[in-house]
This record gives sequence, structure tokens and C-alpha cells, in this order.
Amino acid sequence: MFTGIITDIGTVRGVEMRGDMRARIGCGYDMAGVDLGASIACDGVCLTVIAKGEDWFEVDISAETLSKTSIGSAGWSVGQRLNLERALRVGDELGGHIVSGHVDGVARIVSAAREGDSLRLVFEAPAELARFVAPKGSVALNGTSLTVNEVEGRRFGINLIPHTQTVTTWGDAAEGDAVNLEIDTLARYVARLAEAGAV
Repeated sequence: MFTGIITDIGTVRGVEMRGDMRARIGCGYDMAGVDLGASIACDGVCLTVIAKGEDWFEVDISAETLSKTSIGSAGWSVGQRLNLERALRVGDELGGHIVSGHVDGVARIVSAAREGDSLRLVFEAPAELARFVAPKGSVALNGTSLTVNEVEGRRFGINLIPHTQTVTTWGDAAEGDAVNLEIDTLARYVARLAEAGAV
């Protein structure tokens, strides 16, 4: 489990296809405190550390994960920056919302505009996920817990304050970018209950 509060920005140092995709990611974490087998969310995708060095770790990415995330649709390239978050520990502050790291689909940025110091982004969600996105609700986009401003059909807007742009990769966002979307778990359960006639 994660909170959607980004704790580091990693950099892709290498990508290799060997059945699955293997990636080496440089980071600022103290890797002595990261065990092999630990989970790290990379742009919102929960991945397992399978090798590590002083300032890097490696992950294997399955074909299933590639097909469901922006990794497969846009690809990771050497030098690309990634939002990173280590797994939640009991007693940690829950500053965002509960995020599983299991990406539901890929959204796209359809517009990006400056509003004062903030960055205003409009996304288009896949049709099957749009009904789970609600005004003032939470979504995880590239692993970042964000609040939805408004919803119109499949499109929804997000406002990014300067701090968020600085401590995440969102300062690099541009129209057309593919983005990992994880809907709020609570929204999923409410929708299922409504379908069953329980609410």
C-alpha cells in the first residue's frame, strides 16, 4: 500500500528486454534500508526490487504490467524521470489517500495551461474508468494523490500547485502525455454496491 505522496524522483538508467522488461532506476533512497523484494511505486506502478546498488535498484516488469500502464504505451527511456514512493509502513502519516500501486488504465493529458503559479491539466480517462472519477474525489496519477476539480464526461481537471510541480515529475507534464491512472478504491466499492442495489 502507498499514500500517493511522492518521496523521491528517480531516473531510468537502463532498460533491457529479457522476456520481461528489466529497468535500473537511480534514486536518492538509502538503499541499505531497502530489502530485496521490497515494493516501490514507480510512476504509480507497484514494482518489486530484484537487485540494488548504492544509489539504484532494478525491477522486472511483466507483459501484463506493460499492457496496462504507460510503460508499455509510451515506453521508459534512459534519462526519464519517475515519481517514486516506498511502501507504507504501520505508523506512517497518511497524507494522501490509500493507493495500491495497481494501475487501472492509462489516461492522457488533453490540455495543459498555466493559471498563475499553478499548472492546470485536463485528462481524458478510458471510457470504462470515467464513471469512477468524481468532483473533489481522489485519483492517483503517475503515483501522485491528487484531487479532482471537475468532471465532464470522460474528461477531468486537476490543479497542480508549485510545490507539487517541484517535488514530482509533474513540472515536466505536457499535452499528449500518457499517464498511469489508479481510481480511488472507495469509488470502486461504492460503484459495485450501487450496481448491486445496495446503495
